[in-house]
Amino acid sequence: MTIRVMTLDDLRMVLGWAANEGWNPGLDDAEAFHAADPQGFLIKVVDGAPVAAISVVNHDPGFAFLGLYICRPQFRGRGYGMEVWRAGIAHAGARSIGLDGVPEQQENYARSGFEMHSSTVRFEGQITAQADPRVRPALPADMPTLIARDARACGIDRTGFAKAWFAGSAHRQTMVLMDCDDIAGFATFRRCGQGTKVGPLQAMSGADVEVLLASNPFGASAQPVIVDVQEHTSPLASLLRTRGFEPAFETARMFRGRPPAVAPAPFHAIATMELG
Repeated sequence: MTIRVMTLDDLRMVLGWAANEGWNPGLDDAEAFHAADPQGFLIKVVDGAPVAAISVVNHDPGFAFLGLYICRPQFRGRGYGMEVWRAGIAHAGARSIGLDGVPEQQENYARSGFEMHSSTVRFEGQITAQADPRVRPALPADMPTLIARDARACGIDRTGFAKAWFAGSAHRQTMVLMDCDDIAGFATFRRCGQGTKVGPLQAMSGADVEVLLASNPFGASAQPVIVDVQEHTSPLASLLRTRGFEPAFETARMFRGRPPAVAPAPFHAIATMELG
């Protein structure tokens, strides 16, 4: 019994492992991730030392999302990663499971029953911060709208995660673009070890995307803005290219089981590669 559920401190440690692997997590990710499914973060311990980890977050009765699959370099090749993999898959039960797989692991995921569904492309670039009177920080009263739109976009009811994510923190803030009394679009900004990641982002037009990106509350930094977009040919990917953003790397959005039925806004970026 050397695999156990992570504590919040364990999760902070594993996010440090992820940073060492170059995954560049957010500075305040741990609390919001943990709120999604506290039982879904698993760690393997050998002789008192944590050696491998995985998250399989059960967002709703139909879907889970797999991420943070890491074995510390000095412990690789001993089967520890496969042990946490099996424990994570078991935690999902009969749910469909999604993940964002790096190229070198996609063949392994396919052998475990995962099928390619789409691509997720990370774009990096610079954009000048500029205030717009139509954009303001999200308020508690906005939560039902933000959570409902997030669920439509990803096809998953992930209220636990969304409530924590949109509530914000010292290093994460959601900005909403208002049209009269309605939310026309929104974007969550989170400071990372390198730059600021934006996601989820939802907007109806390219002009609205530009207004939202320019509302970056952490925009005083000269570090890059990072946006994870599904598909090279999406409207958001095309817009980012015109603004000088460049693809940094690409993963495969893969599912074991039935993929969710999604209805995203015309311009859409995912929240995270760890939780979907």
